[in-house]
Amino acid sequence: MSADTATAHSAADTTATDSTTQPWILMYHSVADPTDDPYGITVARDRLDLQLRWLRRHGRTGVSVATLLRAHADNNAHGLVGLTFDDGYADFTEAALPVLRHHGCTATLFVLPGRLGGSNDWDQDGPRRPLISEDGIRTARAAGTEIASHGLSHIDLTSADDERLRQETSHSRQWLRQLTGTAPKGFCYPYGTVDGRVARAVREAGYTYACAIRPPAHLAGPYALARTHISQADRSVRLKVKHVRHRLGM
Repeated sequence: MSADTATAHSAADTTATDSTTQPWILMYHSVADPTDDPYGITVARDRLDLQLRWLRRHGRTGVSVATLLRAHADNNAHGLVGLTFDDGYADFTEAALPVLRHHGCTATLFVLPGRLGGSNDWDQDGPRRPLISEDGIRTARAAGTEIASHGLSHIDLTSADDERLRQETSHSRQWLRQLTGTAPKGFCYPYGTVDGRVARAVREAGYTYACAIRPPAHLAGPYALARTHISQADRSVRLKVKHVRHRLGM
């Protein structure tokens, strides 16, 4: 049995991998002006409002991934959808959080403790956006947001050597535990890239789940959770199509 397969089997022990039972998790990034956005990861505040209204109108409530997974384990996840915000942009507290509160939703914020108060300089073609500070993390957490790790510095972990991988997974978890008083449960792979070695490092660092984007099928499970990318273009019809595609495992 290969290392990747062993990791996948370990993951499957605790989370179903059938597409019909997979939790639906939406992936956001920045909530700001989407005009200058070559990557399609920015959603305007009013568009986020429309998207959450669509969810609520269809009997769904956005929750953190930790809450969603607990509900799935208890067979009590009907009407719940996971909301995630990658990269830890400062606009989460300024723009996203008030909209989440208005609709009675919570979310998971994946932050980069090695870049707090910095900027997204890994996006070479995109506009520079400020990243959340320690105070911003405390504000988000006080409002019910799950704080989770996106690694330390936003690198492709599949290309990292073993020591760098350990720093990005284990050290980021320790850093967030010192900051918030609670060790994070969740991890998010930068760029969505994951292989068996990386998934194993995340598990060994003490996380209970990890989010990817479209992970390899053989890694399906709690350490390679698939997500649906949400963009400024997504309105009612597109959201419905994306939900159908999720249910079909597409």
